Amino acid sequence: MSLTLTVLGTASPHPGPDRPCSGYLLRGGGAEVWVDAGPGTFAELQRHTDPARLTAVWISHLHADHCADLLSAVYGLAYGGLTPAAPVPVYAPAGCAQRLAGFFGRPDAGFLDGILDFRTLHDGHVARHGGLALTAHAVVHDVESYGLRAEAGGRVLAYSGDSGPCPALAELARGADLFLCEADIDTHREGEQVHLTPEDAGAAARRAGVRELLVTHVGPTLTPEAATARAASAFGGPTATARPGATRSV
Repeated sequence: MSLTLTVLGTASPHPGPDRPCSGYLLRGGGAEVWVDAGPGTFAELQRHTDPARLTAVWISHLHADHCADLLSAVYGLAYGGLTPAAPVPVYAPAGCAQRLAGFFGRPDAGFLDGILDFRTLHDGHVARHGGLALTAHAVVHDVESYGLRAEAGGRVLAYSGDSGPCPALAELARGADLFLCEADIDTHREGEQVHLTPEDAGAAARRAGVRELLVTHVGPTLTPEAATARAASAFGGPTATARPGATRSV
């Protein structure tokens, strides 16, 4: 019933050498869930598990740096010998299946029914697989976007997805053992509240009373080290940098 997090990628808004975009492997309660599928993460996923064994895929929003490697997964699962025993549930905002279908020039995603089972997220959506519960919380972004609260064996992981400052962050992260939170930008543009600064991430962690903050999705105007230091100052608690390839217990 342990809950573990493997970081597959953290880059924003595009992958770099040895740094894929956002993606994580969450294991707990007998389930294995690929959380966000940014470019480069399907390859990294295969370092840690057989994709055919995935229990589910969970997508926070439909920006390419969080979902584009679903296309790689289709090729791997349908044509690359990684076919699952049953269709893998894909929890994602509305329109995800249609985007994949469009790439193949198909009117709908019916041709993927044998490998993927698309299920539309909404605020408060709960998915249970074995002893793992996944709860979606709508957050503020410039497209429909969700944060995740994952619970197994009495442990709680919270994930911000992509979000501007909003009350939902404190709700989804309330009392979490680990808060995986973006710190994408150095400062807010006037009138724009679609991402978090490191100070925003730290303040959200402090308000939520989390045990530890893990900083991810740091954009090109910051270094991960600088973002983590700034978030730690605002949080006042244990803070670390999400590193691709690292696995940790929650």
